[in-house]
Amino acid sequence: MQVPQPLSQTVTLKDGRTITIETGVWAKQAAGAAVVRMGGTVVLATVTTADEGKEGADFLPLTVEYKESFTAAGRFPGGFMKREMRPNDEEILVARLVDRILRPMFPSDYHAETQVIVQLLSYDGHTQPDSLAGLAASTAIAVSDIPFEAPISEVRVARIDGQFVINPTLDQMADADIELMVGATADSIAMVEGEMKFVSEAEMIDALKAAHEAIKDQVEAQKALAAQVPKAAHKRVYCHETNDEELREKVRKDTYDKVYAVAKMGLGKQERSEKFSEVIDEFIAENFPEEGMDKDERAQKVALAKLYYHDVERDAVRRLILDEGIRLDGRKTTEIRPIWCAVNVLPMPHGSSIFTRGETQALGTVALGTSLDSNEVDGVSFRYKQNFYLHYNFPPYSTGETKPMRGVSRREIGHGNLAYRALKQVIPADCPYTVRVVSNVLESNGSSSMATVCAGTLALMDAGIQISKPVSGIAMGLITDEQTGQYAVLSDILGDEDHLGDMDFKVTGTEDGITACQMDIKVKGLSYEVLTKALAQAHEGRMHILGKIKEAIAEPRPTVKEHAPKIIAMEVPKESIGGIIGTGGKVIQRIQAETGTTVTIEEEGNVGKVQILGTSPKGMEDAVNMIKLIAYDPQIGDEFDVTVTEVRDFGAIVELGPNRDAMLHISELDWKRVDNAEDYVHVGDRIHVRLIEIDKEKGRLKVSLRALKGKPADWVDRPARPRDDRRGGPRGGDDRRRGGSRGGDDRRRNAPRGGDRRRSEGRDEASSEE
Repeated sequence: MQVPQPLSQTVTLKDGRTITIETGVWAKQAAGAAVVRMGGTVVLATVTTADEGKEGADFLPLTVEYKESFTAAGRFPGGFMKREMRPNDEEILVARLVDRILRPMFPSDYHAETQVIVQLLSYDGHTQPDSLAGLAASTAIAVSDIPFEAPISEVRVARIDGQFVINPTLDQMADADIELMVGATADSIAMVEGEMKFVSEAEMIDALKAAHEAIKDQVEAQKALAAQVPKAAHKRVYCHETNDEELREKVRKDTYDKVYAVAKMGLGKQERSEKFSEVIDEFIAENFPEEGMDKDERAQKVALAKLYYHDVERDAVRRLILDEGIRLDGRKTTEIRPIWCAVNVLPMPHGSSIFTRGETQALGTVALGTSLDSNEVDGVSFRYKQNFYLHYNFPPYSTGETKPMRGVSRREIGHGNLAYRALKQVIPADCPYTVRVVSNVLESNGSSSMATVCAGTLALMDAGIQISKPVSGIAMGLITDEQTGQYAVLSDILGDEDHLGDMDFKVTGTEDGITACQMDIKVKGLSYEVLTKALAQAHEGRMHILGKIKEAIAEPRPTVKEHAPKIIAMEVPKESIGGIIGTGGKVIQRIQAETGTTVTIEEEGNVGKVQILGTSPKGMEDAVNMIKLIAYDPQIGDEFDVTVTEVRDFGAIVELGPNRDAMLHISELDWKRVDNAEDYVHVGDRIHVRLIEIDKEKGRLKVSLRALKGKPADWVDRPARPRDDRRGGPRGGDDRRRGGSRGGDDRRRNAPRGGDRRRSEGRDEASSEE
């Protein structure tokens, strides 16, 4: 049988690289399927949907899954399990990006369960598959019979050396100062998410424009491909809603003025919700009494009335803002809610803070660790070391709800990732700690992710992490009238304004520029003029919030807190790593046990990177000295705290560090004559000594206790023996000096009979003259 050939279209990027979209060969039992190829990276997307609307649903039950297989890169998963299991965070984040561009493009009255699955089938190590996932998903829907308002696509845009690059390679992204994922139709931007290195609002707009131009070509390719597929021209007919226009009009007529009045009261979240509920409850009681109506008919009428009432709420709130410039809580469009914040609110975390803005409150905590607490993140299309974490928790009590807590939600992963990208730009590159920030949202009425950014900034500064600049964040909203073109940009939006409005635009940054953003737009044809105004208004809001943060703590604490671990970082020669670790880790474990520290060592290039973490300065200093003794040759004059391991007639043996002993001769215990070493030292004693002699040939070290005491005022150094006396004689003469059978030079240099250091040095000088 002949191998079938796919229908295809090709898009050429400005740099000459190509993207090909295909359909018609793979996964033909799905309602729609598309394959996208760029370089050696291949992505498959499929879409399926139910025939009927989901019972009781007044929304789109859409699920989006993104999955990467290690076989795509010719690899095995790490660990014991050799099969991909539940989605990792990276896969969840990509799925959320795809969901956010697709969901607004389905008809609002389409309620059939719909599933989009995107799979990475081949990965070349360069072309990032997440930048192709949105294109693949939209193409799959475009070639299906599922109703969809218009093709959409998604690209990554990065600025590298001042030039915008579409879908940059992994290597190129390392040099980017702007990195955004942008979703758009041919007419307007729909979704933005990414990070930046302190860029201006104007530079961000330029990046969006560059991305949109590339997306237009991809949308046209989808249209051309769909035109080749017969079923795509005949979208399915559906009816997922039962409407009662007479009831719709009655709900509006009887409730609009009441809703408008409640919206204008400037109430808090709970009280406003109760007042809105009273209006619809009163309408239902008057029009659909429980007695005298069929139960099923009444339930249907009540459900429709509540659905229509939601539209009344939306229209009343929007008109109040557009016509009078008054928002639900009484603020003006540019006004920020009252803010209070504080640091050091908890005793034991290494940093803590509370940030409250209106009815949104986030508690930030910081923990500091070593490189042992970092992760080597290893995925199919990503591999990196992570030593900064930010985790966002959104418990049900934050909105006054009762819900089961079943692990981390996709929303929590997404919101945490935005805050992480906002703050990672200010973490110093040479920060010796692994840093974990946790944000617990205690109250929520909009902008909880931006409260997390602010609480995280405060907690990091409280912990003594020397961030380059404090970061603040704000969520912007938009209300538009498509018929008149009237619009209002809202600063610091409430939860209801997010729900009822046309845009959720989160922007974070420092005084120097933007660090991260996330935008979702519900209206079509949003102009760059509106985006520019929103960004300018966001800048004013960010600066106001930064001022409040600085009132709580103006700059990072100069040092970490007393109970926080301190870190000493040092480098050692690469060849000494084995000695520091020891056989089976015995040496490094001993260092940690004896000093009460945590020691890590990693090979990096030609050096070993050592980190010593502890709370005791003395213990950390001891660990440093022990490591130096292993990694470096000690120098004459160095001083050490040593342990006496043996006491003998000639003196004592002391341990400078692991596997490093030295001799403390009896003559070096004191300036006066010592007959018994045990009068001065005992096994197990910790004493402070100075290194006075090194025999490099035999690896022997000699230390002194008396050298630290100071020479007595009446001390007279013994003169060096004359040269003639030192040669010949009954003790072996010249043979001894030259190192004959009785020890020769070695005995002479170690001077076992006592005497002072200078006499030994004098003999060395005489020997060298000969």
